[in-house]
Amino acid sequence: MGNDYIDIYEALFGHFGPQHWWPGESAFEVLVGAVLTQNTNWTNVVKAIDNLKESGLLSYLTLSKLTSSEIAPYIRPSGYYNLKAKRLRNLLDMISSQYQDDFDFFLKDSMSNARRNLLDVKGVGPETADCILLYGCGHPAFVVDTYTHRVFSRHNLAFEETDYDSLQVQFVDALPQDLQLFNEYHALIVRVAITYCKKNKPLCEQCPLQGFNF
Repeated sequence: MGNDYIDIYEALFGHFGPQHWWPGESAFEVLVGAVLTQNTNWTNVVKAIDNLKESGLLSYLTLSKLTSSEIAPYIRPSGYYNLKAKRLRNLLDMISSQYQDDFDFFLKDSMSNARRNLLDVKGVGPETADCILLYGCGHPAFVVDTYTHRVFSRHNLAFEETDYDSLQVQFVDALPQDLQLFNEYHALIVRVAITYCKKNKPLCEQCPLQGFNF
């Protein structure tokens, strides 16, 4: 199984090259972006993040001083902005209570403890938590999303209804525990899903994974 997953990675990397994820300038920007990107596209997230940057609010110390209703107008471009503002506020409150208002303390926590604390936050699910851990904290947490289910179920390496944790375990067990590999692999899965392995009318004949049927 491990060779199958590595072969797919090498085919994707050979076709697309490095993806340079996550497009954030700081760990805190990644944390905010992971919440804002829920149910929207990255273009909208960038607009919201730019609003926060231009207002001098894109740091834990500044954003944590605002209520959710004060955060909401800045992140309006991301959609569902009132809900996302509450989720961001919940996340900031967790860092305050669990890490004594010290964002660096959160970044230095163990992956298992940080993940447990993230999942305790209302509005933060496994995908959002693992994005923060991988791209923000630098932990080898493999991120699974709808694209992962789609691509790997179509190549008979997963059932489409496989739950998040089970599919994540498949990757973790099949791959070396390498931060850069996990970082790049997730980005490449998103790229191939958007470009070729579309939900409707997939472009199978053009896909670099054509012929990868297990």
